[in-house]
Amino acid sequence: MTESNSTPIRVFLIDDHRSILWGLERLIESGKPAMEVVGSATNCAEALKLIDESAPDLILLDIDLGGEDGVREIPKLIARSRAKILVLTGLRDESIHDEAVLAGASGVVEKEASAETILTAIEKVHEGQLWMNRIATGRIFVEFSRENAAQSVSPERAKIASLTDREREIVAVAASHAGANAKAIAEMLHISEHTLRNHLTSIYDKLDVANRLELFAYAHKHNLAERTS
Repeated sequence: MTESNSTPIRVFLIDDHRSILWGLERLIESGKPAMEVVGSATNCAEALKLIDESAPDLILLDIDLGGEDGVREIPKLIARSRAKILVLTGLRDESIHDEAVLAGASGVVEKEASAETILTAIEKVHEGQLWMNRIATGRIFVEFSRENAAQSVSPERAKIASLTDREREIVAVAASHAGANAKAIAEMLHISEHTLRNHLTSIYDKLDVANRLELFAYAHKHNLAERTS
């Protein structure tokens, strides 16, 4: 571990075993002046009450906290503190490690790692690095890309799914006959212009478009112009 001449890294510990907390405190104190322990808790609920006062730079979190799921608590800790989160765990399930990083942790180090490795992980995460091996980083990148893609697509899918069958038909006809006026489209659909206007108002609201021009563009972008049988 390299020594630091700057302000010590302020570390907060969360583990449900007091003996492990004691050992981690001794380990981190051995890393002085590069780092110091500024607080500890045996669960996340207790930690949330103490974090404001202790103002840590890094939270060393055990995600297996008996009856408490540490992974679910990560977003709460991030919302409460600017501290980076490094997971220290005895769990070998790589999917749980991935979930922790996707939840906001900056890395995962196993409890059986050497003292030097744990101290180095604290320093690297504090510097802004992600502490995971290359294979795990690849898995996280793929999963993160999938989540981003799902988040970008799902809102539009939800909008389209909110349309009734009749509204889908109206969108298809309107988009396939861009030059037709309202009267002509109403005749194609065998409805009155008044009924058509009511349907279009609902469609505009559901798809978040302002007029027929935007509806035309939206329909062609999302393959809604083909009239379904």
